[in-house]
Amino acid sequence: MNSKASSLLSFAFVILFFSSASAFNITRILSHFPEFSSFNDYLTQTQLFQQINSRNTITVLVVNNNAIASLSGKPLDVIKKILSVHVVLDYYDVEKLTTLPKKTTVLTTLLQSSGLAVGQQGFLDVSLVNEGEIAFGSAVKGSSLNIKLVKPVLARPYNISVLEVTSTIVPPGIDQAAASPKSPPTAPATAPAHAPAKEPIAKAPAPTDEVAGDSPTESPSSAPEADAPNADAPNADAPNADDAAPVSSPVPSAADAAPTPTPSESGSSRTNVASGFLSVGVVMGLVALLVSF
Repeated sequence: MNSKASSLLSFAFVILFFSSASAFNITRILSHFPEFSSFNDYLTQTQLFQQINSRNTITVLVVNNNAIASLSGKPLDVIKKILSVHVVLDYYDVEKLTTLPKKTTVLTTLLQSSGLAVGQQGFLDVSLVNEGEIAFGSAVKGSSLNIKLVKPVLARPYNISVLEVTSTIVPPGIDQAAASPKSPPTAPATAPAHAPAKEPIAKAPAPTDEVAGDSPTESPSSAPEADAPNADAPNADAPNADDAAPVSSPVPSAADAAPTPTPSESGSSRTNVASGFLSVGVVMGLVALLVSF
């Protein structure tokens, strides 16, 4: 029993040893090289160090503080994309790069695996140029291989390789791809165009008010007409149809009453004539008095 327990314990220690040997921390590695302190700080700010440390096989292309100064002032999300292009998802040391089977080899970077790459932005081209120099560049069409390998910084075969390059690799259009989502504020402009359509609805009640105002004026005019037959109703209480004759009989009496105002009108005219004669007489008398004087 004791022998079995000791063998299991030793096997566990072996597993722990290999697992610890294969693990790495990129920020701790770069902390030993002050010339890469700015690159290391960007890895921390963008949280890229977590993605790098989670990989088992990786190659990091680092640049010194002077070369990375060109990224200052850029948005942090753009810097994250650019640094992601400097992380190759495979192990490449100087020996492996110098023995590439093809003249130009395409490398897959961390930006491609993130899903944020547009076109070929997530790939790098590496090639041997001049007399054995190793050059890197973006795989985007039209890009040039102008980034050169300076020196190896750290190599743990088939685990992690850190290589220094002359400058940052910025794929064409990576800045515009980050700024493009800010374009759609034009949609709300169409909303106010439909708002004035409600104004004609507010004008509709105006004619209804005029009709309502006319209805009370007509009702009093019809009311007196309705009262007239009601006043005559008591005289028509007789059950026989002969009572209709007396209702029509007063019509000739109304005709007789019509000429009566004529004498009153003639009397008033006569009084007016008499008063006219009196005024003429008074005027003549006054004239005679004046002549006598």
